[in-house]
Amino acid sequence: MTATDDITIGKLLLAEYDRVKEEQKTRIGFRDNLLYVTLAAMVTVLIGVAQTRHAELLLALPAATSVLGWTYLVNDEKITAIGRYIRTDLGPRLSALAGEPESLFGWETAHRRDTRRAQRKVIQCAVDLTAFAVVPLAALTVFWVYGAGAAVPLVISLLEVVAVAVLAVQITLYADTGP
Repeated sequence: MTATDDITIGKLLLAEYDRVKEEQKTRIGFRDNLLYVTLAAMVTVLIGVAQTRHAELLLALPAATSVLGWTYLVNDEKITAIGRYIRTDLGPRLSALAGEPESLFGWETAHRRDTRRAQRKVIQCAVDLTAFAVVPLAALTVFWVYGAGAAVPLVISLLEVVAVAVLAVQITLYADTGP
């Protein structure tokens, strides 16, 4: 008997399941920490503005939240994609190999049937939009009221509005509120 005799499709699929679940777990931790990093960046910028009274420093906030928000969104989408892959592809293939009529990974679908899931996802979308769009737009508004004098910072602020708006649209589009 050789080492390859021990390799079966089922074992390979289970190994794949372990790897994608590990990736999902890692991405969840990273994504969740990005909200804390975003809050820290906001506080840091606001303290800097308060101490120096230089409104143009507010331009750092939309730049930082756009980068952090995009990273948050990409990780959130990959987390969702992994779950979808397990529910629609990997789980059914393993179930078929095991001769089971239902998916072997019940949790992958059970938690999505919670009656309050859609509500939680809408609230999470609102939190994400607040952190990555509302606060940066508020900072830009304060900048325009108190510090928009020179042309270059004004142009930068307008580019940041576009970046924040694109991110806000993407956050809304990717909000997975369905079952």
